Amino acid sequence: MYLSSPSSMLRRFCCFNAAHCFSSGVQSSPTKKKLVFLGSPQVAASVLDDLLNASSAPGSLFEVAAIVTQPPSGRNRGRKLMPSPVAQHALDRGFPSDFIFTPERAGEETFLSSFRELQPELCITAAYGNILPTKFLKIPPLGTVNIHPSLLPLYRGAAPVQRALQDGVKETGVSLAFTVRALDAGPIIACERMEVDDHIKAPDLLALLFSRGSKLLVSELPSIFDGSAKVKAQVQDNSRATLAPKISPEESLLSFDQEVLIIHNKVRAFAGWPGTRARLAVIDSKSGQQSILELKIITTRVCSEAKLMDTEGGDIAFSKGALVIHCGNSTVLEVLEVQLPGKKVVNAAAFWNGLRGQRLKKL
Repeated sequence: MYLSSPSSMLRRFCCFNAAHCFSSGVQSSPTKKKLVFLGSPQVAASVLDDLLNASSAPGSLFEVAAIVTQPPSGRNRGRKLMPSPVAQHALDRGFPSDFIFTPERAGEETFLSSFRELQPELCITAAYGNILPTKFLKIPPLGTVNIHPSLLPLYRGAAPVQRALQDGVKETGVSLAFTVRALDAGPIIACERMEVDDHIKAPDLLALLFSRGSKLLVSELPSIFDGSAKVKAQVQDNSRATLAPKISPEESLLSFDQEVLIIHNKVRAFAGWPGTRARLAVIDSKSGQQSILELKIITTRVCSEAKLMDTEGGDIAFSKGALVIHCGNSTVLEVLEVQLPGKKVVNAAAFWNGLRGQRLKKL
């Protein structure tokens, strides 16, 4: 369960007696089906919010009986242990802490023992962040349903939104699928498509897809509870499957030898974490002395052909509020926002003025 005191937060997991909790905590309705939600980041907190609202609506078929989320972690500079966004949101809404589980792994026997005692009928996952073993998946009789932010079988894996943006897709979507042991390969209950804006970044698109996914889930819950969803669910075509592997920090370095669209899409895809960075040379105009600067590139846009001749060679120019950088195949990138190490995000004009006449050159 979730442990809130400083000393107890250091403990990995504490098993509890489910029967005692139901008698002393929130009373379980004998007519409502028990749903357990699994999720961790902020986008999953929005899904939990929709489920809690739907569960309290008149005539609701279900109740959120428990929440499973990642253990508290040190997320701020002081490394103070903080609950996951899902756990914090649940506590803020008054959800009983006795029913917030934070196992290190979903396969822990102490966790599974208490989980079985809850007798959940359905589990919902949204960016939970842990692999669910077969012995977990066998517990809820109605199965486990995942909200996956892609049009399955495309972009199976840990980073579907980031990899889709990196590929420059014009359309994506969100899928509801039953969870099986194979990665994101379960039968699809429903999906919703949406067009992708050329400038939207991964955090914004992720939030939008989970928002749409939670509403799609709420609309599909009656069919999941009456069993008709399993009948209508479509088996995925594995021959069309593509993978979306986890992003590593090593991928964040930009190469201006690539074409501008590849760079622009990478900046959008890696926004938030790990971000994208560029190594540039700062040259003193008087002495010619050169120093290397590593800069985070926050916001970009593809330069129009009208500006193609504004700069030459490796020098970086400033024009109409943007850093102008020549890229591969005679294409040009406009950088609108940057971030120096340890500093706040600033627009290109503020950064350029801070150079005080020094030249900027790509490496």
